[in-house]
Amino acid sequence: MEVKAKEISTIIKKELEKYQLETNFEEVGEIIQVGDGIAHVYGLENVMANELVEFPHGVFGMALNLEDDNVGCVLFGSEKNLKEGDVVKRTGKIMQVPVGEALTGRVVNPLGQPLDGKGPIKTDHYSPIERKAPGVVARQPVKEPLQTGIKAIDSMIPIGRGQRELIIGDRQIGKTTIAIDAILNQKGQGVHCIYVAIGQKGSTIRKVVKTLEDHGAMEYTTVVMSNANDPAPFTYIAPYSGAAMGEYYRDNGMHALVIYDDLSKHAWAYRQVSLLLRRPPGREAYPGDIFYLHSRLLERAAKLSDELGGGSLTALPIVETQAGDFSAYIPTNVISITDGQIYLEPNLFYGGVRPAINVGLSVSRVGGNAQIKAMKQVAGKLRLELAQYRELEAFSKFSSELDKSTQAQLTRGERMVEILKQNQNETLLVEKQIAFIFLGTQGFLDEIPVGEIRRLEAEYYQFLEAKYPQILTTIAEKKAMDDELQAELKSAAQEFISVFAV
Repeated sequence: MEVKAKEISTIIKKELEKYQLETNFEEVGEIIQVGDGIAHVYGLENVMANELVEFPHGVFGMALNLEDDNVGCVLFGSEKNLKEGDVVKRTGKIMQVPVGEALTGRVVNPLGQPLDGKGPIKTDHYSPIERKAPGVVARQPVKEPLQTGIKAIDSMIPIGRGQRELIIGDRQIGKTTIAIDAILNQKGQGVHCIYVAIGQKGSTIRKVVKTLEDHGAMEYTTVVMSNANDPAPFTYIAPYSGAAMGEYYRDNGMHALVIYDDLSKHAWAYRQVSLLLRRPPGREAYPGDIFYLHSRLLERAAKLSDELGGGSLTALPIVETQAGDFSAYIPTNVISITDGQIYLEPNLFYGGVRPAINVGLSVSRVGGNAQIKAMKQVAGKLRLELAQYRELEAFSKFSSELDKSTQAQLTRGERMVEILKQNQNETLLVEKQIAFIFLGTQGFLDEIPVGEIRRLEAEYYQFLEAKYPQILTTIAEKKAMDDELQAELKSAAQEFISVFAV
């Protein structure tokens, strides 16, 4: 076989034309110190704030402290196998989580990885955990009600879509219950819910998920879970991940509700991370930017303008107080950021008033704008009557004889307190709330013994549904009470009270 030099040279030339030299540059650094969920890395000169960095053994971290001679990174994984001198790589990606409807009904960790054993999350949508909040021009006033199904809140401390309403109180007096009830009441309302459990016991989170499953609420809810035994960085990013997931719905013209349970534990985790990163401590050993930590999170809740789709993200942050002291550092910070607070009082809780909402110290700065007209008409005086009752109740303990008007106010107040009591996980449609509060404010219950009011409530709803269903449907459709509807409701109330057997 004859070898032709020309053919060989032609083949070599073609191969050389195809050959491309590819050079990959990776910016790497090395660990100079690691421990307590923190790694100090030397050499990552161009790393960005909040950039994801890759450590050996599949551990990822986030660049948080950009200093002159090293980068302070928080670790999302075990540091057990990491040691001084290990190589650290830049990923070039800002910390992000998966978002979108694929997360509905799932339980995930703060990195968006599934924890429920239902397989991987299939989504093409990702969003950075930290994003700038919408500006004033991009927003519109909060004017659309977000019904919680809780009589005391919907009548006196109304919450609107796009609002930030703080739930504050001591431990174990029903803060999470209010938040969960608000989620349960969004069934069929077109509101996507995100429940962020921040540094809680696994058993507690499991109970919450079971409650949501039992009531069919997981169909529109995502649970972001950071365990009490997770590293502090997980707890630190958890609420930001939840906010990013909620923003997907907000920015696509939909409505979302996000619960941060609770921001006290979030502040503790951030304090731990900051002290380990050697940031200077301030009041109560919190770092100087602790206010900014929560303000940049809560400002992301907004009702967007119609030009941007009119979507909304409502936030219900929870803060735990110690021995009722809501003038402490973190509570006052969050109170000043939010549009009002629901204050739960231990004395009311232990006295059997549940939900234990202190009407005097609770406020919604959006007010009647987030209420339907019918509720404003019926519950307008409710707050004032309850406040007067609380004052008279304290005064009446010292007095043996009371005049008739004082006695009448006390009688009415006792019944109003009883009207607003509600069982856990039993939310009410707003039209039923209006019909029942109407009974109390119009004096129909003044002659009924206080102990019978809870039974009366259940029977009254049955009576209306069986005999006067058009009253409830008219309230739901018109969202206002005209003279004709009021007269109809009054006659139905009189008929029911006359046949109610005490």
